[in-house]
Parts: sequence; C-alpha cells; structure tokens
Amino acid sequence: MTFRTGFATAACALAALALAAPALAAQISIVREQDANNYDPHKSVAQAAAEVLFMTGDTLVALEPDMKTLTPALAKSWEVSADGLTYTFKLRDDVTFCDGRKMTAADAAYSLNRWIDPATKSPVRWRAGEVDTITAPDETTLVYKLKSPFSELLYQLTQSFGTIIDKAQVEKLGADFGIQGMNGTGPFCWENWTPRDKLSLTKHAGYKWGPAFYKNKGEAQVDKIVWQVVPEENTRAIALISDQTQMSTYVPYSALEQLRAAPNLQIAKSEEAFWTIFIGFKIDKPTMSDPAVRKAIAMAVDQHAMAKDLFYGEAKGAKSYISQATKDWNPALDDKLPKYDPAGARKLLDEAGWKVGADGVREKNGVKLAPTGYFFNGSTWRNISEYVQAELLKIGVKLQIQGFDPTVAWGKLATQEFDAFGMSYPYVSAGDALNLYFPSTNVPTPNRMNWKDPETDKWLAEGKAALDDKTRAAAYGKVLEKVHGANLWLPLVHEPRVVAYSKKLAPIVPHNNYGCALYKGLDLKYVN
Repeated sequence: MTFRTGFATAACALAALALAAPALAAQISIVREQDANNYDPHKSVAQAAAEVLFMTGDTLVALEPDMKTLTPALAKSWEVSADGLTYTFKLRDDVTFCDGRKMTAADAAYSLNRWIDPATKSPVRWRAGEVDTITAPDETTLVYKLKSPFSELLYQLTQSFGTIIDKAQVEKLGADFGIQGMNGTGPFCWENWTPRDKLSLTKHAGYKWGPAFYKNKGEAQVDKIVWQVVPEENTRAIALISDQTQMSTYVPYSALEQLRAAPNLQIAKSEEAFWTIFIGFKIDKPTMSDPAVRKAIAMAVDQHAMAKDLFYGEAKGAKSYISQATKDWNPALDDKLPKYDPAGARKLLDEAGWKVGADGVREKNGVKLAPTGYFFNGSTWRNISEYVQAELLKIGVKLQIQGFDPTVAWGKLATQEFDAFGMSYPYVSAGDALNLYFPSTNVPTPNRMNWKDPETDKWLAEGKAALDDKTRAAAYGKVLEKVHGANLWLPLVHEPRVVAYSKKLAPIVPHNNYGCALYKGLDLKYVN
C-alpha cells in the first residue's frame, strides 16, 4: 500500500496517537515501528531496546557518528597491554545514577560481570570477549583481563550491552529488571513503559558526562521524551506531516518524497550506517538442509528491484551479507555472489529432485518445499516477506509467513520451530557481523541457522585474537567466503539511517551505532 492510497486509513488511526501528542514544549514525541521485548541491556538484542538504553545509560567508551572513532565516555582514558590481554580504564568520579547514587568502578565491574555470567544467559555474551577477570581495585579504576586478545573489544564496549547498571535495582526487580524500571546514568531517566504502546523518559538533572563529540556538554535540553509505537508506516508519516509527533527514525520510504516536501519537516540521512536486511535459513530442517534449495532461493529474488520497489531507491539491493564497503570485506567474493537467475534456480531444483506439484509447489520424497518463516509484525517486514514470498512462488517454493509482535518474536526466534527467519542488523566491520551470527557457540540464537562448522570457528577465533590488520582481515575473509558459499542467508538490502523531524527542532546528525540514530539525544532541542 502506497502512502497516497493509505492516507485515509492512517488518518483514522491518528486519533489514538493524538492523545499522546506532547502537551509541553519541552517534550519530544518519537514514533517508531516496534517495541522491544525488554530493556535489560544483557538480555535484549532489539534495536528498540538499544534506542532507549543509550539514552538511559552510559558505557565506558563511546563511538563517534563516523563509526570509526572511539571516544571517552564513563572512562576518561584507557591503556591496553602490549599482549592485548589487559585493558585498564580510568573512570570519571562525578557520575551519578538517576536515583542520585554515585557510580563507581564497582558498578562497572558488576555490570560487565553480569553480562558474561552464564546465569544471565545473555545472547550477546560473546561480545565481551573471552574474559579472565573484571575487577575494580579502587573507585575509579577498572581492570579488564582477557584470556585471549579480542581485536574489537573497545568497539563492543560502546554497544548498549555494555551499559552500566545498578546492582541494587537488578536484585530488587529480579526478572522484572528492564521491564518495570532501569536506573541508569544516562541523560534521561526511566519514567514508565506500556509494552507495545509507549515508553516515557524524563531528563536526568545534573547530567554532565556525555561523549565529547556532542555540542551539548550538560543536561538534556528537553524535559521529556516519549517513544510511541506506531506499527503502520502511513500512520507514522501522517503523524509527522500533521505535527502529531516531532520525529521518527523509522521513516517510511513510500512517503519520503512527501516528507521531504512537507514545509514543517526536515530529513537527515546517513550513508555511513552499515545495516543489512536478510532472511536466514535453519540448515538442519528437511527443506533448508538441501544446499540446492538455499542456492536456488538466493538466485530467485532480484534485490535491486526490491530496493527500488519497496525502498523507493533509498536503499541498496544486497547480494552480500555485509556491505562491501565494510572493514575487512573479502574482495575475492565480488564476482562470486549469486546473480538473479530464476530460470537457473528452477533448473537447479529440478536437478536436485524437487518436482513441481499440481499446486505449483515443489516436493521431494513426500516433503513439500513450503518452509515456515518467522517475521516481525509491522509494515516493513510484512512488505518484505510478501515480496519474497511472491518471488519464491515463481520457482515453486511456497514461503509460509508467520508474524509476531516484537515483545514475543525474540523468544520465538530462539526456538527450533521455523525453517527461515527475517532479520536486520547493524555492524561496523566484518568481524563484528561474523562473530555475531556464525560461531557454533551462538546456536540457537543469534546463530539461528544452526551453522556448526569447525573451520568457521577456527577462523573466527583467529580474527578475534589478531593483533594486526592483515591477520584479522585474512581470517575473516575466509569466513565470509565459506558462509556465502553455503548460502546460509538470502541478503536483501543495505539500508541507510534516515530521520524525519520537525523544523521546530535543531538540526540532527544521525548516529549509526546499532542503528540508533538519536544515540544519547543530547543535541535534541527546540529552536522555535
């Protein structure tokens, strides 16, 4: 449904949103497509969670908008030993939690140790490296010792998973931590959350320890931020145009032309973001276990046409699992990636014994080529999954779509119930991406493909432990070649970061860390 044809439907849906419109000039309402399953930094990998955690909490190290430059945050400075095993951080002594308690190195040690504790069951525990010990010898010193070098540790510590949290609150709330509250040190404080509706934050009085790249060196410049969930893209667009909301980082591409032309709005876009949308395959399932099926699917979808049709040319069709502009991309793959060839895909399936039935769907040995795919609810994934479904049906593959609200989807995606799954993810390098999805230790999530390959694990370990660029790039290059050759994913598009916002607000430079364009929100302010 295009923006124009969906205008009337979306306009009717605005009645509920209007009730959430800001009553205060110092409040900013932000509409987004979906919610998170929770706001525990060690348990949620959702972008929606990171968006809030970056605002409500802080990390030891920050990443500048160029996605390359590391800068101090809670840690004023750090030193790394020559063998790459020991990181010594010197922390600020003027940081407080939202409840007023002073933050010390003991809080940082507790937070990072909870992250890696097997009892926490963090799906992103690997991002902390192979830890030996994390200790706080005094109030402003944190010593982070590794068992083996981790070439990307500092980058990983800039992620929301490295957020420093309050031990007392974790113990008080138990399983409800990140659901009923989040006492952090960030520029905003948790007020309340109604799942699948909205989450409200208030200004952290006295905050003055934001990353140096922000022009604002003190408190947030708005009193309140409301993250409002609006799944329908046309409703989000009209909410912006009609001033029912001030901002969205989930900008519908179908309406981008109208949003750019709206006299009350401005658009900020960053091409420096590395964000890829893909469909992955659980390779030990009866249908997806056949390499011919996975390769045929990779040949059956014209990603460039999809980028034009669904993303209005604003995104780029993806044949690769990561952007070819990413650090440590393997250039040897440039001419080896699958080309759009539906006729070749049909021939491949014919040769593999998958015969077309009377209903147009292939089958083999009594098994229908009708994989079940799990996807997020919301217009973006509905459009993508239906587009792919239509393309695959042309080669005799019937993709069965099941959509879930994000509050339950992450749990469903940790099961073995499905054959394929839709996902999008951010990264800054090949190693960042590959160490997320392809280690055998990350089964069942985020390695939802159940890819267990000793060579992959060996090369990933080599890349992580590398102390020089050449060794790291060579190791990750081998992994890229192998996982691409196995056709574990159907890559779809590489997406930029786009923010639409009111001209009443100051100009915005989108950040790209984990796709959270507003990052800490310290430069958000009204100018008229």
